[in-house]
Amino acid sequence: MSSSMHTSSLFDVKDKVVLVTGGSRGIGLMIAHGFVVNGAKVYISSRSAKVCDKVAEELSKLGPGQCISIPADLQSLDEVKRLTAEIGKRESKLHVLINNAGATWGESISTYPDQAFEKVMNLNLKRVFSLTQALLPLLTAAATVPHPASIINIGSVDGIHIPTQETYAYSASKAALHQMTRVMAGHLGERHITCNAIAPGPFESKMMAQTLKDFGDQIVGNVPLGRIGQPEDVAATAIYLASRAGAYTTGAVIPVDGGTLVKAKH
Repeated sequence: MSSSMHTSSLFDVKDKVVLVTGGSRGIGLMIAHGFVVNGAKVYISSRSAKVCDKVAEELSKLGPGQCISIPADLQSLDEVKRLTAEIGKRESKLHVLINNAGATWGESISTYPDQAFEKVMNLNLKRVFSLTQALLPLLTAAATVPHPASIINIGSVDGIHIPTQETYAYSASKAALHQMTRVMAGHLGERHITCNAIAPGPFESKMMAQTLKDFGDQIVGNVPLGRIGQPEDVAATAIYLASRAGAYTTGAVIPVDGGTLVKAKH
């Protein structure tokens, strides 16, 4: 057997250049942390420059990889272009793009605002396309047959099942993101770029904080594995998809949800 079958080389992301949008908190931070401690060079982006800079500094101290902050408000196409230009000034290749920045809104169908719907669909779907499109030259430059470049879109179980809460735009945006992931995978394979989605279930994040506070026991009760997600769960899935281990996986939507989607109805 070849030494390339050792897990240390199969899951190696050392020195890969990675961008995580929404990387300063929640699932984005969990993923950024995972790549940094495994030796990658990670760029994180979020709206708040203060928070983004602080998190990058803290992650770089952990090492052995490094973390660099490029704050950007990805609702804006100009900001997408600026972020792409900033990465391009610093790097000739981007090995991994993790589209994690997102927004949610829950409200009764009777009063759900048009502006909220627009904002959620724009950030969660359209800007994922905009940023991926803008970064394709850098991703293509990093891609080889044995080691493809990797796009990882952060979807949601709410794009697969019917959520309890009235999150119309969020659920629709994530279902659309899963389908766009498959379409991208079909067209980018010839460039040696994989494209997959992770569909997280309940994790500790700012987006989930209030829901977990109000319905924590109920949420855990609906998870067959009996707990909410830990940082390692989502970080390791992203590392798998970005490394040699996941080099032949593309167009997949991987639930990381403790079995939420397959819970037997009693």
